[in-house]
Amino acid sequence: MQSMTPREDVVRNLLSQPSNLSKMNTPSKIQMKPGNMLNPTPVVMVSCGETPDEYNIITVAWTGTLCSDPPMCYISVRPERHSYPILKERKQFVINLVNEQLAAVTDWCGVRSGKKYNKFLETNLTPVRGSVVKAPMIYESPVNLECEVTEIVPLGTHDMFIAKVVAVHADPRYMDKKTGALDLKRANLVAYSHGQYYTLGKILGKFGFSVEKKKK
Repeated sequence: MQSMTPREDVVRNLLSQPSNLSKMNTPSKIQMKPGNMLNPTPVVMVSCGETPDEYNIITVAWTGTLCSDPPMCYISVRPERHSYPILKERKQFVINLVNEQLAAVTDWCGVRSGKKYNKFLETNLTPVRGSVVKAPMIYESPVNLECEVTEIVPLGTHDMFIAKVVAVHADPRYMDKKTGALDLKRANLVAYSHGQYYTLGKILGKFGFSVEKKKK
């Protein structure tokens, strides 16, 4: 039988007797007040409105996947935001993914209000019609997700708009010509972490790489 390393011995001892956890002779972690430390997150531009005079863009980092089938996602928005009543009334929006080239306009759309600015005109972003919803897509975005709201959940500072993804559009530059699959590595997407924008780093492995058998 293979002998255990000192670290494995400690872990086995802790798992066999949970009461030993409080006796661990290791540096303690610093406890902080509850907060949103789930980082990084996506950062996206959400476009909404049914007519050009109503169109707006809101930058959102509180967003993510909820379900694979049916494909569902969410965005969380403060009720005082200019886009909130538009989203609530129209119950549809488009999530526009952000790449490095769009980082500056994405930040600008997050710190300027649609009450004072026509964001499409100010940023020179191009509104284009999708195939299902009436909200505009942003042409310059590498991927656009058309969404229909199914439920609005009041949470506190933000309300969560739960939505079904009803159509997806991708820039053909990011499609693999051999397989026809979307290759987002080429898009140079941007993430958000604790007030900072980052491009994605190097690939560490694909899903399942930890158990994949190495080729001989």
